[in-house]
Amino acid sequence: MASDFRARVLAVVRRIPSGRVATYGDVALLAGVPRAARAVGTVMRKCRDTRVPCHRVIAAGGGLGGYGSFLHVKRDLLRAEGLEVGVSRVRRFAEVRWPAKKKSRPVLATRLDAGSRFTRGNPGSRTRRLTLQKT
Repeated sequence: MASDFRARVLAVVRRIPSGRVATYGDVALLAGVPRAARAVGTVMRKCRDTRVPCHRVIAAGGGLGGYGSFLHVKRDLLRAEGLEVGVSRVRRFAEVRWPAKKKSRPVLATRLDAGSRFTRGNPGSRTRRLTLQKT
């Protein structure tokens, strides 16, 4: 199972085109295990195959994430591919992310019946939740 996951992760990472990046979560999702972003990081850390562009896998939000103690090498490799990289993050992350995320609208999970309404929680509390109440 673990070697199968490793093989799927490496296959996904090999498909990331030059000049593009994907997050650990994106790679996990494309490998078929959407909640395994940390496991993808482990696979990247242990990968010694130079044919796998591990430097193109970054943290969520465009942060560089890890690259052992050689973060400067990851930064330089990404810059060599034409990406704008600051000290700790990829600039214009949404434009260079692979695969491009589609914008989606949030979907209301509950169908409202006639006579139902959503109300806010206690306005004085720190957390406000929408609750469905029958009227």
